[in-house]
Amino acid sequence: MTRHVSVPVERLARWLGGFTERHGVTLADADEHEVRLTGADGARAGLRVPFPPLPEGAADARERLLAHVSRRRTVGVLLVRRRAHAVGVFDGGDLVASKVDTSYVQATTKAGGWSQQRYARRRANQAAAAFADAADAAARVLLPHLAGLDALVCGGDRAAVDAVLGDPRLRGLAELRTEPWLAVPEPRLRVLQAMPGQFRAIRIWLDP
Repeated sequence: MTRHVSVPVERLARWLGGFTERHGVTLADADEHEVRLTGADGARAGLRVPFPPLPEGAADARERLLAHVSRRRTVGVLLVRRRAHAVGVFDGGDLVASKVDTSYVQATTKAGGWSQQRYARRRANQAAAAFADAADAAARVLLPHLAGLDALVCGGDRAAVDAVLGDPRLRGLAELRTEPWLAVPEPRLRVLQAMPGQFRAIRIWLDP
C-alpha cells in the first residue's frame, strides 16, 4: 500500500540517507517534477520537486534535488476563506511583508422560500465584498514584490482563491501560482507565519 509523508527541507539529506540504509543500494532517476528512488529490495519512493522544474545536469538526481530545495526563494502566499484572508511575502522562511484581515459573511440558514433566496443573495454579496478586500490586500502586499517573486502558493478555499486571483490587477500573480495547495484553518497571522513549513516541505510517496 502506498504511503505518503512530508519531510521538512532541513531533514531531506538525512531522509535520503536513511532510505538507502533501509533498502540497500538505491537507483535514482528524475524528471522536472519528481525524483524517483528504487532500492535494492524493490522499495520505491517518489519525491515531488517543490518549485519545479528540477534543473537538469550531470549530477545524481538526489544531489540536484538537495541543491534545488536549499536555494533561498522569495515566495508570495495567499490564503483566503470567506471570513478571512492573509497575504504575505517570504524571503526564505522569513515573513517580510503581510496583511491579515477578517470580513463579515453570514452563516448558512435553514430558512426556506423567498427568505432563503434573499438571505443567499445577501450572503453572496458579502462574500464578493470579502474577496474584493482580499484582492486589494494582495495588490498592496504582493504586487510591489512581483518582479522578485519566484512563486505564489495559495491555500484556504479554492473557489475563494480563484475569485481573488480573477481580479485583473493580479494577472501577473496568477501566472506564478504553483503547488502545493496549503491546508489552513481560518487565515490568521500565526497561520501565515507557519506556511514555510508547508510550502518548503518535500512530499513523498512510498511503496511499500
